[in-house]
Amino acid sequence: MIKKWEYVNVDENKVKEIAAKHEISEIIARVLLNRGITDDNEIEDFLHPKLENLNNPFLLNDMDKAVDRIIQCKENNEKITIYGDYDVDGITSIATLSKFLTELGIDNDYYLPNRLDEGYGLNNNALSKISEDGTKVLITVDCGISAYDEVEFANELGINVIVTDHHECPENLPRALAVIDPKRNDSTYPFPSLAGVGVTFKLIHAISLKLNLDRKKYLKYLDIVCLGTVADIVPLISENRIIVNYGLILLKETRNIGLQALISAAGYSDVDSIAISFGLAPRINACGRMGKAEIALKLLLTSSVDEAKNIANTLNLLNKERQEVEKKIIDDAINIIEDKELYKNDIIIVGNKGWHHGVIGIVASKITELYYKPTVLISFEDGIGKGSGRSIEGFDLHEALTKCSDCLDKFGGHEMAIGLSVSEEKYEEFKNKLMKVTSEKIDKEAIPSIKIDAVVSPKEINYNIFLDMKLLEPYGESNPSPLFVSKNLKVESIRLLSNDKHLKLTLKEDNIILDAIGFNLGDKQIHLGDRVDLVFALELNKYNNFESIQLNVKDIKKSLN
Repeated sequence: MIKKWEYVNVDENKVKEIAAKHEISEIIARVLLNRGITDDNEIEDFLHPKLENLNNPFLLNDMDKAVDRIIQCKENNEKITIYGDYDVDGITSIATLSKFLTELGIDNDYYLPNRLDEGYGLNNNALSKISEDGTKVLITVDCGISAYDEVEFANELGINVIVTDHHECPENLPRALAVIDPKRNDSTYPFPSLAGVGVTFKLIHAISLKLNLDRKKYLKYLDIVCLGTVADIVPLISENRIIVNYGLILLKETRNIGLQALISAAGYSDVDSIAISFGLAPRINACGRMGKAEIALKLLLTSSVDEAKNIANTLNLLNKERQEVEKKIIDDAINIIEDKELYKNDIIIVGNKGWHHGVIGIVASKITELYYKPTVLISFEDGIGKGSGRSIEGFDLHEALTKCSDCLDKFGGHEMAIGLSVSEEKYEEFKNKLMKVTSEKIDKEAIPSIKIDAVVSPKEINYNIFLDMKLLEPYGESNPSPLFVSKNLKVESIRLLSNDKHLKLTLKEDNIILDAIGFNLGDKQIHLGDRVDLVFALELNKYNNFESIQLNVKDIKKSLN
């Protein structure tokens, strides 16, 4: 697929000024400018995150009400139930709050809905069970902001509800005792982009302040909070950057038995944000997707080494099962798309029976990436279709669904990702309406773009630049690994790997040899002796106890000169 290479023009005098003032390389200064980080204080905060810069948790609406009620539970021996979500963000939120409350001596339990049977968020059957178990206070984590009717039901049952969430807020908030969400329309909280576990962390931070506890009482959970924050793909800037930066320090030497076992089972000797995104988080998410989220939660809560090892091994098996199910659905979906030429439409919509609806969200992401078209996949069972959708830059899929809402049982999400439920009899009407709405709104000429941080020569690509880039970590949403361009490099050797799927290259210029790997670039028509331009990220390749700089190629094309 053709991609547009986007170069950012920056003031070179400003680059030199920032580099000199902050004692960093010009390449790092250029990356900071590319990302809009220009103020001296902002640059210092970005390069050197400090715990002192965490925002006051009581700036969040209703935080004081929530804290007072939780402390009252401690004083009166009242039971709290934590109600979460089945993804990494929700699981880490429950684990963080439960462990903190337990240490305070507060009676607490948790409820984790089954993704396959109950779906996302609060439901009245669960609330009835929770009430029967003697719960006086229900705290939602990573959910609840749209549960207006369910909170009303909880009120009728005599349960005080504290909502903690981070999703977009509806016009009418649920009538809970407290509603804590940095995205509230009336919020003045300085940073609206916390993960659900980030909001949970602010809650335990606030309780600690109210009780005059040592800050270690809440900071020690940053390893778990970091895991959920990275996994939820929230922007790794501002307060999230502080959380993840310090969380990674703790995670490398975590005292959490379950995390130790998970890191070992995933095969990591060192943990960074990339290891979380591609190693730890998928294993936890696999449990939720396969309808067994409570297993992952038990991993984070256990104090038994043997149990932790057994659960971590189970997570590995579930993740493998999830990968196999995912591959089959991808193959099925691509066969349908190619056979019916659905890739010619402005949006790809595919419904099928028997697909595992816990996995189709991942598949929708991969289909979107493959064809660069918004994609909605729907799995039908007993006349009901449960679907997930992913979009492309510039097209608001959630807004498009609002124009088809009369065809849907329910839907939710945001611009780039949605979930929905539709009856089988309404499916064709929904599909036709969504295709019409998309056709009217989408940019039909849209192609994926790659944002380039700097053009570098081969002689600049060395271990020193890699060390400099450590200042920019942790990488993630809104702070991706920098992308560079080098031009007119000669292809000295070329190999195709994994059934011609990947590209392995040796490149040369001015007697400098560079090793490169291009994943999923095996279809590029590159030959021995060609001169090429390439976009790449820098990474450290570790093999047989030997470390070398490797170019992770994102796109490649033949040089024009």
